[in-house]
Amino acid sequence: VQLVESGGGLVQAGGSLRLSCAASGSTFSIRIMAWYRQAPGKQRELVASLTTGGGSTKYPDPVKGRFTISRDNAKKTWYLEMNSLKPEDTAVYYCNAVEVGDMDYWGKGTLVTVSS
Repeated sequence: VQLVESGGGLVQAGGSLRLSCAASGSTFSIRIMAWYRQAPGKQRELVASLTTGGGSTKYPDPVKGRFTISRDNAKKTWYLEMNSLKPEDTAVYYCNAVEVGDMDYWGKGTLVTVSS
């Protein structure tokens, strides 16, 4: 599975961005789709996840109510809609896929910069 993120960029605080993660290869066994981020000097952290089986989502408190993960199965793409962005949301955002058997895959990341 290969993952390619797009949609990052510079946005003012309070603005919105939508990130995309396009998957190629065999995606049949993916059971979790997720987005992580890593800010300078900080550890990578989960910002959203979606299970392919039941469609359940999970968000940590810092982004709950502002970020939404979704997918388009036909396009083998998942998205991260980010609203009410804050300067502390500035980070490189990575998409992640976990297969049955726990093999996981990462994209190379896309930079999101939120100016105050």
